[in-house]
Amino acid sequence: MANLEEFREETRDWIEINCPVGARGPGPVPWGSTKVKLNDASREWLERMANRGWTVPSWPTEYGGAGLSAEQYKILIDELKRVNARPPLTGRGVNYIGPTLLELGSDDQKARWLPGIARGQGGWAMGYSEPGAGSDLASLSMRATRRGDHYILNGRKIWTSDAMQADYIFVLARTAPDQPKHRGISLILVDMQQAGVQVRPIRLISGASPFNETLFEDAIADASDVVGGVDNGWTVGKRLLQFERSTHAGINTSGSQGGRSDASTMPKQIHRYTRIVEGRIADPAIRARLIRYEQNDLAQRLTQQRVIEETRAHAPGFASSAVKLTGALNNQDGDELLLHASGTQGLEWDTSETSEITRAWLRQKALTIAGGTKEIQLNIIAKRVLGLPD
Repeated sequence: MANLEEFREETRDWIEINCPVGARGPGPVPWGSTKVKLNDASREWLERMANRGWTVPSWPTEYGGAGLSAEQYKILIDELKRVNARPPLTGRGVNYIGPTLLELGSDDQKARWLPGIARGQGGWAMGYSEPGAGSDLASLSMRATRRGDHYILNGRKIWTSDAMQADYIFVLARTAPDQPKHRGISLILVDMQQAGVQVRPIRLISGASPFNETLFEDAIADASDVVGGVDNGWTVGKRLLQFERSTHAGINTSGSQGGRSDASTMPKQIHRYTRIVEGRIADPAIRARLIRYEQNDLAQRLTQQRVIEETRAHAPGFASSAVKLTGALNNQDGDELLLHASGTQGLEWDTSETSEITRAWLRQKALTIAGGTKEIQLNIIAKRVLGLPD
């Protein structure tokens, strides 16, 4: 216990000295893309934390981490939250493919890829869904054909988030098309900076364009960058999805850490748009919905902590689907509540603060689609958590 207290004191002192003021509170969090220019505070914070191994604190030191124990990791998170420090690094590199490589990658792959991921030297996209393969992912048709020391990739991926700014992409592709659909699939790491990879933005109703269609026309990938073995991509790909869902669920202990406060700002937002009488929201229906939202938010955070304690290490399980789904549903309930409270002001569509309420309401409809649809999560919960029969 004394050693942990010493670690806390040392961590607190270091953060106080080294965390720039501009890296505290709301603001941009780097995800590794070399195409996104960082402000001075974000770049400085990333470099300092990477030098300590604290961008991926639970990773082994030889791969850019700090090798922290579960207890030390929790202390680090507490101390970051204490000063409202932003995470120094996030994204699919440290949260999805990095932990997958740690668990299933070869020694060569770990040595070549992980230190750069830990330092934010390249942003990653995710190449899973296709125009004809969404929830039924095993129906994917993209092919990877072996030619000497390389694979030649041809096909299309859809809903590839942030692909316009990504440097690399991990894709599921068919390496043995004559095999049954759940077999003959491989997970391959691909450099996006080549003529064979083209990205087309998809504009959303919210006005944002984070999603893209990605085309592969004779794109090249090194044969040594097949993760987990050739034709074993269905197993590897499913494991990566568990890391993805744990990140969406806020229970990730395998990659980057979050430092922002989790205190809800919903009451202040609601007060801004509703009539207040004697310090209370006048509308009893809105009061009841706000109370229910806050109760669910507290239950969600307690459940997150319980699952983290049960995980205790670096291997999220099927419970991540339950936490991911309940968190998404409660966030959407909060959006509905705020839109209702804002009344006609929420119908604005310009640069005002209230227009952002409507944009967020539209944008966060994707929470029950991204990272696995609500229906997929319910199936996983039924089969893998509750043990119900098919």
